[in-house]
Amino acid sequence: MSKKSNILTIIYHFIFAVSSSVVVTLVASWPLLFVFVLVQKTNKTVNLSVSQVMHNYNQLLWYLTWPFKHKLKMQNLPTSRMAAQHFADVKKLFVLAIVAFICCIVIYFWSKHHNKKILRLDKIWALLFLLMPVVVLPFALANFDNFFITFHHLFFAGSNTWLFDPATDPIINVLTEGFFASCFAIAGISYELYFANKLLQR
Repeated sequence: MSKKSNILTIIYHFIFAVSSSVVVTLVASWPLLFVFVLVQKTNKTVNLSVSQVMHNYNQLLWYLTWPFKHKLKMQNLPTSRMAAQHFADVKKLFVLAIVAFICCIVIYFWSKHHNKKILRLDKIWALLFLLMPVVVLPFALANFDNFFITFHHLFFAGSNTWLFDPATDPIINVLTEGFFASCFAIAGISYELYFANKLLQR
């Protein structure tokens, strides 16, 4: 394998791991939120039934993941201009991740069909990518609130639109810190499983 193709393979697997972890988390977020609403009874903080909360979350998820949906409208939960801007920024990242995931899937099946070994990842790189989140894990476990803030400063630099006011954006009463922490955990586990699988492959 040439050095150039090796670099492309490394980049491919990193993108595939990150994008697949985002897609898995998006899919898992619906049942996860349902459980959190039932357990924490957050629907009462917004004076809605559990089914109404989930319906509004469906509308939010559809907006965030469907590229041709240009305006966010939740039936029972108002959205301020700042929150709408933040969701629009999040939508760009999610759509990018979904497109990258689809492209990676296409490349994977193409390589399988042509019996190409060009996508075989060196185990050293698989181990390095596997260990990367270990640097972040203690910080996230020690204080998720600070980790969450740092994450937003990194991905939404120069913007404070992610600081929701419950009075104008009641959705934040439903999307609790515990829910977000669980979403990050699912994303992290998905990422780790991807490279653990590559490490164990013969």
